Amino acid sequence: MKVVLKQDVEKLGKTGDVIEVASGYARNYLIPQSKALEATKNNLKIFEEFKRSQQKQKEKEKQQVMELAKKIERVSCTIVMQAHEEQLFGAVTNADIAKALNQEGITIDKRDILLEEPIKTLGVYQIEVRLHPEVKTEVKVWVVKK
Repeated sequence: MKVVLKQDVEKLGKTGDVIEVASGYARNYLIPQSKALEATKNNLKIFEEFKRSQQKQKEKEKQQVMELAKKIERVSCTIVMQAHEEQLFGAVTNADIAKALNQEGITIDKRDILLEEPIKTLGVYQIEVRLHPEVKTEVKVWVVKK
């Protein structure tokens, strides 16, 4: 049975691919889970419309993320920690950076902050932030002594 994939399915294909699968697999799994449509002329037309709306939605999301990235680049956040000379008592993690950005009015999930290892010394750091698979930016973080 030929089906059109509505979303990426591991080991089968990507969104929009027309593939041949066993009819039982299509009827019992792919179609009920809304992962595919049977490849009829009418369904192909419906899918093309669905694909266009998805593309518009992705472009709109990407535009919003680009605006957020510009806003993040202009922000410089300060994290105050107790320290002995240059060494911190503790460490600054991506959760701390997310909290500092939240205080600046920017809400970001801590998993989007790409911090290789916790910061353990005072200083100024450029930390990479992944907002979208195609959009990355950097935020300036000041770690200062209390």
